[in-house]
Amino acid sequence: MSRKPTLSRRTVLRGAGALLALPCLEQMLPGSARAAAPTPAPKRLAVFYVPNGIHMPKWLPTGTGAAWELTPTLQPLAPVKSDVLVISGLANDSGKPDGDGHHAAGTAALLSCTKAFKTEGTELRAGISMDQLIANHLAREKATRFASLELGIDAGRGIGNCDSGYACPYANNISWSGPRTPMAKEVRPQAVFDRLFGGTHPGETQAQAARRRAYGMSIIDSVREDATSLQRRLGTTDRRKLDEYFTSVRDLEQQVDALGGAGACGMPTAPGGDEDPRAKTQAMMDLIVLAFQCDLTRVVTFMLANARSNKVYGFLGLSGGHHAYSHHQHVQSNFDALARINHWEVEQYAYLVRRLKEVRDGQGVPLLDNAMVYFTSEIEDGNGHIHKNLPVLISGKGGGAIGTDRHLRAPGVPIANLYISMMRAMGVPNVTAFGADGTQELPGLGG
Repeated sequence: MSRKPTLSRRTVLRGAGALLALPCLEQMLPGSARAAAPTPAPKRLAVFYVPNGIHMPKWLPTGTGAAWELTPTLQPLAPVKSDVLVISGLANDSGKPDGDGHHAAGTAALLSCTKAFKTEGTELRAGISMDQLIANHLAREKATRFASLELGIDAGRGIGNCDSGYACPYANNISWSGPRTPMAKEVRPQAVFDRLFGGTHPGETQAQAARRRAYGMSIIDSVREDATSLQRRLGTTDRRKLDEYFTSVRDLEQQVDALGGAGACGMPTAPGGDEDPRAKTQAMMDLIVLAFQCDLTRVVTFMLANARSNKVYGFLGLSGGHHAYSHHQHVQSNFDALARINHWEVEQYAYLVRRLKEVRDGQGVPLLDNAMVYFTSEIEDGNGHIHKNLPVLISGKGGGAIGTDRHLRAPGVPIANLYISMMRAMGVPNVTAFGADGTQELPGLGG
């Protein structure tokens, strides 16, 4: 007979106005689950978007099936190659614009597979994105505190023309809760941290949270008494897991404080526009991992930059803008610059995948095993603005839905079919069509 959990999955630590969620511990599982057959683990989805397409000659593996090898751009994935599926050939015809505007139109349609209405004004019209359909399903089930998180590195203009007559929200958002409603992304790691781990308690205001940080106090200091009381009730495995979690939270706090210029003796300052994207990206990846680890959400979208980004990656030794390089005109120096940027982008994605493989859930299984970490861009080639053969990676097995360590070719297949499969893997019922051209699940996804 199964024994009830001795600790609720909703348990949080409280103290001094702060509130800290907990990862899944053994004490939160039914007795039978601890002793014998595991209970089904939550499935999770993270979407990792990069702009301006990919230099495909250095991305695309030549072999197919299990006979694939990492290409130069995919080399950062070497430690997790067995957890990666490369899919080539998928198309998103809904991303084609009316006239020019391939980046904004492609980004608006990236996860919705619905053509965006061309406007520079407020008459936005796109489609609900697949991540929000999943989030809606999980919200109905009251699965997590947050139905989804929408994150990014770069803020964007809220109005105006951002790409040949397409309004900025089309270029700045990949997540849409409805045809007229983009899900604005959060680009400040401190704000994400506060939303997830602090300032959520009714007793702590943002000002109190800021004051706590200014005095160099960790949120763990605030909940120390509650944590000590809890640790007395835990077994050896759970105490070790809790210690590792506290270390991760504290490390992330210090990363976030460094980005905001917080010092031990003064109030933190707002991050500037020239903040290092390397540190900011790593902080965002760590936040995603902790959000999944604590089951605060199961759906996250992340934009490494906005569509048509012309960011200068000086730390890569480059002096030109990303978008300008993507219009390569078949010049070798532009190809070389793009390959360098793409390699760095895959490094950031690989960091997230590695961290999800390192962290284990309450049953001792890597979070990655039950996750799908999806990498893509709005176009294939930035010079030709091609909406076919999109760059696609999925890491993680999605609880058995994804067959990894393969290269799967799907020439001309609507990417909407992949999304139908992903939504069904996440438990969304009765999905038989999606977007403008999704009609069935993607064959061969499970291996």
